[in-house]
Amino acid sequence: MTATVNPSARPDDVPQGDDKYLVDPYADWSKAEGIPIHLDFGHDLLALETAPWERYGARGCFAHTHGMGDFMANYVLEIEPTKVTDVVRHLYEAFFYVLDGYGTTTIWLQDGSQRVFEWGPRALFAIPLNCRYQISNGSSSRPARFSVTNDAPLLINLFHDANFVFGCDADFPDRIGQEDYFRGGGEHFVYNRDSVKKMNVWETNFIHDLTSFTLYDMESRGKGSRNVALVLAEGTMHAHVSQIPSGGYKKGHRHAAGTHVHAVDGEGYTLLWYEGDSEFVEIPWRHGFMYTPPFWMYHQHFNTGPDPARYLACSLGSRRYPFIALRRKSAEGQGHVSVSKGGRQVEYDEQDPRIHRRFLEALSANGVRSQMGDIFDEPAILALSPEDLMGVIRTPRSLGPAI
Repeated sequence: MTATVNPSARPDDVPQGDDKYLVDPYADWSKAEGIPIHLDFGHDLLALETAPWERYGARGCFAHTHGMGDFMANYVLEIEPTKVTDVVRHLYEAFFYVLDGYGTTTIWLQDGSQRVFEWGPRALFAIPLNCRYQISNGSSSRPARFSVTNDAPLLINLFHDANFVFGCDADFPDRIGQEDYFRGGGEHFVYNRDSVKKMNVWETNFIHDLTSFTLYDMESRGKGSRNVALVLAEGTMHAHVSQIPSGGYKKGHRHAAGTHVHAVDGEGYTLLWYEGDSEFVEIPWRHGFMYTPPFWMYHQHFNTGPDPARYLACSLGSRRYPFIALRRKSAEGQGHVSVSKGGRQVEYDEQDPRIHRRFLEALSANGVRSQMGDIFDEPAILALSPEDLMGVIRTPRSLGPAI
């Protein structure tokens, strides 16, 4: 039946449709799941409160952030000692980063066969699209906790039908990958772009330990920087692992929203700021902490500890399937080009002096020596007056449209 509206009716007589417009199916689904929804700039995922989650037959919470954007989200899954989750499947992609615990994952492929693998702390794995899976906690005394980065907002908002997203029986055999991909095997690829001579990509479904996984030099992102991009379960989601040497730091940069950054090991901090800001936002760097830089917000990672520091970043748009234009430009190397040349990076000689000053002070407090003295005049920076360290944060002027 079609409702009719009397054009001569008073405004108060016109049927109201507030519940039919500006609908956010993902937000509505999140609320309906009945677990805590935490919203902040970043989270200590090891400390977040969880509650029983009927969908998994385990415990969980949503770890939403102000910079999650439109397509990506994160939830924490916690499995109590000796317990097993229910068997679940879904049309969204999901990366499972093991925050703590030991156990096994069983995946049922569309032909009825199984893939079973064991995991421990700081392992990373992806579930091939729409495969049924179950996760078991192998410990009798300690819970297992995962950070699950996913593109559920994209799928749930696209179909606005959670029953379809979790109940579709479609098969995606091309997403399975080689059998040894579930045992930590994979394939290493290298591709070249004019702006970045080598980009290293590792294709797999499972990595045993991100702290010892092989990385490759990427000096374009900072002195001593090492990196590898990941294609997991032939997915559209991207991940990469980067390492910062002791007493060093990455170059500042900015990009689209939704990149979930996890500190894997080491210690330090991240600075964030918008163009035109006079103050930095500072996020601590320690295992278990995750944050997402909001759209086009500059951010920069600093290692102030005695050992190398690694992080895991997950976002939409893989090196194989960039998905959005900004991610395609990143895959082509534009994320490593100076803002002054139309890119997204702040070169060392373009950055605000208070950035290095703060870094030197943090190193001094930790008794760690700077490895950046060949790039910066560190005595001169330490001699700067308070007046030299105030005002709008210096950033390079863009030569053209930032891409």
